[in-house]
Formats: sequence, structure tokens, C-alpha cells
Amino acid sequence: VECRLVTSQAAKKLRIKVRLDGIDVVVPENRANQEAIAFVTENRDWVIEQLERARTLRALRRPEKKTPGMLLFDGELIPVNVVRSNSWGAPNKIVLQDGNVSLTCGQDSQTPLAKSLENWLRKKARERVLRHVVDIGKRLNREPNRIYIMEQRTKWGNCSAIGNLSFNWRLIMAPEYVLGYIVTHEMVHLAIPDHSKRFWLTVQSLCPNTEKARQWLVANAHKLMVNLSDVIPLNQ
Repeated sequence: VECRLVTSQAAKKLRIKVRLDGIDVVVPENRANQEAIAFVTENRDWVIEQLERARTLRALRRPEKKTPGMLLFDGELIPVNVVRSNSWGAPNKIVLQDGNVSLTCGQDSQTPLAKSLENWLRKKARERVLRHVVDIGKRLNREPNRIYIMEQRTKWGNCSAIGNLSFNWRLIMAPEYVLGYIVTHEMVHLAIPDHSKRFWLTVQSLCPNTEKARQWLVANAHKLMVNLSDVIPLNQ
């Protein structure tokens, strides 16, 4: 793996950026290159994880198409049914019941069903993320500044320098223990900003399924990148 040292006048601390084909280490002008190499070695586990994620994302430039009529939700494929409403002026409505997702299409709705489905998944993702944030927050005695549900291109979650947390809405498709691990990972960053040994020990103590979740993402991340238009049954 190519490791490139980039000297920066503006940087105040060492920072690692993972690229698809290698890593950049941002080095403040007053720090020696030997310190940068040592910094990479110290954060080796995190760097390897990010490289694996980058390779996975590189293979996902063409999202995997799902079988029409089936949606991955909470780690399981569940049927998707479309019902045409007879009511005028009614918006699209989505309901999860008895292991099925029913999409009721408004008679004159201008919103594509795929967009309504995405909005519903985003809402479910926020509900589940918030539940885990509250639980982990009590155990860590930490609270985030703000929480965002987004669609990041290279990350499942992120913790900003001012304590804002963001999570990819597609995590709602993964098993709950995977989403729980990502939330735990970012919440621990509120207390420990680096990926030191102390950080990983804290994550694992709060989330016993850490390794299981990381392995699931490496093997199945591409399944979360489905185009929702391909999920809607073909005859609808």
C-alpha cells in the first residue's frame, strides 16, 4: 500500500486520509516524518479497516440489483407489495406489517415510489440510531451535538470535531447488531477521538458483536447499495 506524506502549513496535528489506492498522512510543518510513520503504525488496525472499506466501495461503483419485489431490511429479505389507492390527493403510504412492506400509491401522487421508500427507510434508520445513541450515551456519559442521517459515499458513520454524528441511512438494511456497532463506534469517538488501543477496547466492551459486525460489512456491504427503483415489483 502506498503511503504518501503530505506536509501542511495549516495542519495542527497528524492526520490519516485513506484513498482507494493508498493512504495520505498529513504532517504539520513542525513534525518529523518519522513521527508520521509511527502514527500510521500505531493506528494500523484502523487503517486496514478503512482500506478494506475503500476496496469494497470501489467494487460497488455499479450497485447490485435486487430481485424485484424483495427488500433487504434488518438483514433479511422481505416482500414488497404495491397497492393502488382509490383516494385522490392522498400521499404514498408505507407500512411494515407481518414481515411485509406495503406501498400504497396515491392516485395522483407525483412522488416516485422509490423516493417514498427511501424516505421511509431514512425515518426508520433515524429511529433506530437514536435508540442506540441514547443507550450508549448513558453508558458513556456522553451526548452528541447533532445527529444526521445521510448517504455518505465512503463512510457508514462519522463523528465531527464539534461532536456531530452522521450515519448512512442504508444501515437500516443491515442486521441491527451492525447498525449498533457503527453507532457505538462513533459515540465512543465523543470520548476518545483516535483509534488507539483504548478506543477499541472501549468499543468492544460496549458492543460485544464488534468483530462480527465488521466481518458482516466486509462481506455484505454491496448488498446495501441497491437502487431502490429495482426493488419495486416489475408489474407496478
